[in-house]
Amino acid sequence: MNNNENPDTVPAVEPTRWEITQAEDVFLPSVRVQIGWSDVEAAVARGAVLQSEAHALWASWATPGSPLRVVASSACGVPTAAQLAQEDAAVPPLAPHLAPSQRAPLDRGPVFSFTNTLYYFGGLLAIGAMTLFMSLGWELFGAWGVFALALGYFTGALLVARNLLQKGLRTPAGILATLAVCLVPLAVWAFQVGIGLWPDGGSDSYRDFHHIVDWRWLMLEFATLIAAVVLLYRYKLPFMVMPVAVTIWYLCMDVSHMLMQQAGLDWELVRDMSLVFGLATCALAVWVDLRSRTAENAEDRQDFAFWLYLFGAVMFWAGLSLRESESEWNKLLYALINVFLVFLGAAIGRRVFTVLGGIGVAGYLGHLAYRVFADSLLFPFALTLLGLAVVALGIWWQRNEARIHARLAGWLPGALRPLAEVAGRG
Repeated sequence: MNNNENPDTVPAVEPTRWEITQAEDVFLPSVRVQIGWSDVEAAVARGAVLQSEAHALWASWATPGSPLRVVASSACGVPTAAQLAQEDAAVPPLAPHLAPSQRAPLDRGPVFSFTNTLYYFGGLLAIGAMTLFMSLGWELFGAWGVFALALGYFTGALLVARNLLQKGLRTPAGILATLAVCLVPLAVWAFQVGIGLWPDGGSDSYRDFHHIVDWRWLMLEFATLIAAVVLLYRYKLPFMVMPVAVTIWYLCMDVSHMLMQQAGLDWELVRDMSLVFGLATCALAVWVDLRSRTAENAEDRQDFAFWLYLFGAVMFWAGLSLRESESEWNKLLYALINVFLVFLGAAIGRRVFTVLGGIGVAGYLGHLAYRVFADSLLFPFALTLLGLAVVALGIWWQRNEARIHARLAGWLPGALRPLAEVAGRG
């Protein structure tokens, strides 16, 4: 990248050293930072930002009319702090009349660091202890004892999350709030057993909630979804969407069991329900993503759709891939759907679709190699050339990624264009 590509934009302040900052002083919604193209170049050199992302971000920030654009005239040179303050007062950072592309970029969440690794590792251990690794020993407390313990953990987790939020520590706050959501099914199960409303038949042990498909868990799942929506509205922490996505997955399997409880579990129905629930979850993710990207409040411009995209795409793709057919035309249609997923992921900036689509295409090519053209002498050579062509396509894609994303975004319907405002995300 060349500094001369943008000669009319300059850095306004010296960079701040991370070691001498406090988290609550850095991540306040009211804090704004003036950066120049050289700062973006430095971020690319450090590996903090991909080169393709850098061009897309700068194009969004520095476009004429953007409230983030600061131009130094030849007469005045670099704008002073007073001039910048006047501009901040004159131009609201997130004015409601601005187009989505002119607003601040979507908050992509916490970066990968050792601190965040510790946060998530410890948080997932606590969540696992209360969910997947729940032992039979807990049931010795009795239903009301378990209910009291779950309620106590739930209240404590929310109090700690609120305290961390007040200190500006959003990542650990999100983990503690997620722990509270994960305790809801335990509390509901204990309450149902305590008042004698647990349905007869099937497992009555909570530790089987995460291992056995059974329609009797439906009340726990609906209660979890309701509690998660209420707490998300209150705390607005994206990691809290994770148990929502997992619960939708559980709901898919348990509804299948409810529909087939007389005839036993039908895995073909489970497969089809997975495909339908996956599509519905992806549609919900698109709706959430659109609301986040077009929101005017910085707190609402967070990536709440990530977990919904992840689980929705996996449910849909698994339901699609597990379908069996002897028709080569159906297999070709499967490959074309996966090609569509590759380009869809590129258009809306969600790599999970691209990865799953790539796996599906690779599976179809494997089918051609081992079944259709098993005895062909030319197929290995053709497949080698195809592989090299894919590598060449990857090189070309990397060099022209920003333009490709812009072109693919142009194919989206008008209502979905905000999904492509920051391409290259996953």
